[in-house]
Amino acid sequence: MRGRRPSGPELAEQLGGSAPARRRMRVILATLAGTMRVNEACEELGICAQRFEAIRAEAIRAGIAALEPKPAGRPARVPPPPQAEVARLRGRVEQLGAELQAAWVRAELAAGLPRRGGVAKKSRTRSGRTKESHRPRPGNPSRKKA
Repeated sequence: MRGRRPSGPELAEQLGGSAPARRRMRVILATLAGTMRVNEACEELGICAQRFEAIRAEAIRAGIAALEPKPAGRPARVPPPPQAEVARLRGRVEQLGAELQAAWVRAELAAGLPRRGGVAKKSRTRSGRTKESHRPRPGNPSRKKA
């Protein structure tokens, strides 16, 4: 016979996983291959026949599930759920609404308050006096020299 020799239950020892899990898989594969009887497997693992059958059925189910056909290629990129974006935007709308309400209240209060100093008057000079020129104007005899 040409080619590789078939791998049997010994393959379980070469794969990853804990030592007890690899040992169980090797024993399960040996019973499936017919190289070990169920009673011998139960003695080696230290469990009863019912527990061994449950473990073997679970291992076969897991193997079948792992071999289910999967879609070819890279999985499609899932966009972020729109619910999260909608919730974020609703929160922002509530925040802006509260800020707008506060601005309206401030504007109403400012409109109702009296202005400081009463009615706005024409501003006066800094000294409070009317401004007089220090230099006499030509042709203006209002200023007298002392």
